[in-house]
Amino acid sequence: MDASTLELFEKSAIRDVLSRYCRSLDRMDKEMAYGVFAAEATAQYYGIFQGTGHGFIDWVWEAHRAMESHSHQITNVLIELDGESAISEAYVTVVLQQQRQSDGVEIQCRGRYLDRWSKQNGRWLIVEREHVIDTQSEIALPAPQKSVESRRDTTDASFRFLR
Repeated sequence: MDASTLELFEKSAIRDVLSRYCRSLDRMDKEMAYGVFAAEATAQYYGIFQGTGHGFIDWVWEAHRAMESHSHQITNVLIELDGESAISEAYVTVVLQQQRQSDGVEIQCRGRYLDRWSKQNGRWLIVEREHVIDTQSEIALPAPQKSVESRRDTTDASFRFLR
């Protein structure tokens, strides 16, 4: 494989890990979520969490479990490769819906994941993550609307197509 093709291949593999991270959170697939972080990974989500990558997954699991729904999307991914290491910046949009006593709230957060990567045993893994919030807003809802089709577990339709 020539150098340009290899670079495209490696960048595509990193983008795939970023997509799996979002899917793991939205489908509540904890095993998949752990799998994007190296064992030694650190994670800093300013104002809410600082610790290990796996520690963040444990923390966010409890927060997401209490929500009605959540959706994560990644765009504008820049990646710089350096052999078995890489750095990336990915823009992320997160929409969270929570039920309150008589109504609900939708939190919209737009920010960036700043990641350092390491290729370990043929797999790209995050070894350091900083989440930077660019904008955040809250919208009052009469009550969050549950989707009839979407599920936050392995009964979601996507599991018939992907694993």
